[in-house]
Amino acid sequence: MKFIRIAGLYIFIGSVLLFIATLFMGNYTLSQTSIEKTFDGKDAKVTETFIAVAKENGVLDKTYNDQFSFINDVKGLFDKHNEKITQAVAEEKGITSTQTKKIINDATQGGSVSYTKDVLEKNLAEAEVTSLDKATNWMYSPKKTYDSAEAFQKDLKTKISEINKNKAKDFLLYDNKYARFNITERAATGIIADNKALFLFLTFGLGIIGSLMFIISRLFLKPIPGIKNNGIYLNNATNRGWVGIVVFGFLVSFYVLLYFHPYIISNWTNILDPVKSIFIENGSASQWFLYGILYTVSMTVMGIRMFIKYRHNQYQVVRTASVLFFQIIFAFLLVEILPLFDLPGVDLKNAWPLDYNFLTDWNVKNYLDSGHLGKFMFFWGFILSIVVVPLLVYIYGKRWYCSWVCGCGGLAETLGDPYRQLSDKRLIAWKIERWLLYPILIFAIVMTVVVGYNTYNIVVTPELANDHTFLGINAYAINEWYGFFIGSIFAGVIGTGFYPLLGNRTWCRFGCPLAAYMGLIQRFKSKFRITTNGGQCISCGNCSTYCEQGIDVRAYAQKGQNIVRASCVGCGVCSAVCPRGVLKLENGNDDGATRHEVPEVILGNDMDLFEMLEESKK
Repeated sequence: MKFIRIAGLYIFIGSVLLFIATLFMGNYTLSQTSIEKTFDGKDAKVTETFIAVAKENGVLDKTYNDQFSFINDVKGLFDKHNEKITQAVAEEKGITSTQTKKIINDATQGGSVSYTKDVLEKNLAEAEVTSLDKATNWMYSPKKTYDSAEAFQKDLKTKISEINKNKAKDFLLYDNKYARFNITERAATGIIADNKALFLFLTFGLGIIGSLMFIISRLFLKPIPGIKNNGIYLNNATNRGWVGIVVFGFLVSFYVLLYFHPYIISNWTNILDPVKSIFIENGSASQWFLYGILYTVSMTVMGIRMFIKYRHNQYQVVRTASVLFFQIIFAFLLVEILPLFDLPGVDLKNAWPLDYNFLTDWNVKNYLDSGHLGKFMFFWGFILSIVVVPLLVYIYGKRWYCSWVCGCGGLAETLGDPYRQLSDKRLIAWKIERWLLYPILIFAIVMTVVVGYNTYNIVVTPELANDHTFLGINAYAINEWYGFFIGSIFAGVIGTGFYPLLGNRTWCRFGCPLAAYMGLIQRFKSKFRITTNGGQCISCGNCSTYCEQGIDVRAYAQKGQNIVRASCVGCGVCSAVCPRGVLKLENGNDDGATRHEVPEVILGNDMDLFEMLEESKK
């Protein structure tokens, strides 16, 4: 069995190294076919123009050895495409360069600028006069005076360019991370593109097999009942040693590439095309499909590890099964299946404010345009966040979501379990937790109000939709900033990437606004508490050590005080690792202050030791 365990480790490491190496394999060729696939669904004029621009710039059918040089040449094509297609649209239904020159000549005769509506009517058709008059009436003489003809030309050409671009907006392409990813993925050629199924097996397949060999063999090597954390602070993988730092580097790099430079990992998505084709014929995997697969596979494999490690604790087994069910069914399969029925591909268990895009205009329109079921899903989002979440927190505490349902919590409890002892137990960490968590909740509320107001105007009162601000805050800007700092950097890069350094619940403890929302309810109005039998506590410290939320559980146990903390996610590991059965997760009566008070007797089984001493002297 030891040989199988070691072999599994080597197989897993080999698959990971190959997975990383695939980023540097294969070639990239911007062919006519790849362009057509990239812009499939857009007007034929878009494809034709981009092909022409690529050919003019010597990029069409040119082979590149890596995605960096490929993108370096391709990214400039977007602006050139927009210029070319804007000119074409202008010639067809806009203001042409010839007309622009005539307007400038007529307005600058005699060396001075005399720009009026008459000049427009002389050179343009009625429709063009109307649009240019609306855009440039502030430039009319004598309302506006120009010191030079060049300044006038600059203003006029800028406005005409804006008008033409607006007419061509359906044909424009934008150079952003998604466009770069799409075109890079479809331009891939060579060993990866030609052997997707093989590399799927060599990376994901062997990675899963190796992991399971390493994990399951432990069941036979250490069959003695009990939760084994032996040597956890001596292991370089779990004590912030060099292995942990390597894992930290990989996780952080992955999230940075996923969120900000997805075109670099296009080979990884190509590898998953055979899996995507299960849902859509000849489907092409996106970076989010890659993330969903990695997330689900990681949780499943490490969930099996949880089943083995905590197999003698029924609560942990059932809880792990629950988070796996919700991740596999709700967060992955339904997200892929629902769009096949023209329904929004959303995670139906994702509650506000964790789902910070819930009230964005594009998301709401997506719901409302998806028929009655789509409208019900939108309504369910409100019910889940406003009714279901607080009600179940009142009955069961926030553990019902954080430890039984949530995908973030599910990953933390499975993939992050080896790092739970790294959470900071110091008082300063508790203070930082409160300084960060609740301002983020306020940020989420403000962002939601601003975005919701903007969405209401767009959907219900379109006449008010021109101004996307509320309380002086731009709805799109605040949503973008929230998504960048909280949704990407905090939840992803730090929240998961820092598992090997800060523990597995950094996001849940310091950044999750939903955890803050539920925590307030749990702290002040909930039936949930962890009760303690202080007389049995031997102060071993296991409970505090393995509390992923950094709660000093031992301090409560020593006083015989119930643990009622806003941050507690009810994972139950403190109770599971206690050798004396001191801790118990309970849903009792909501007795208000009695949930928090310190009992008068803190030692023994409710016995007065001094009274016993006096009795013994008689």
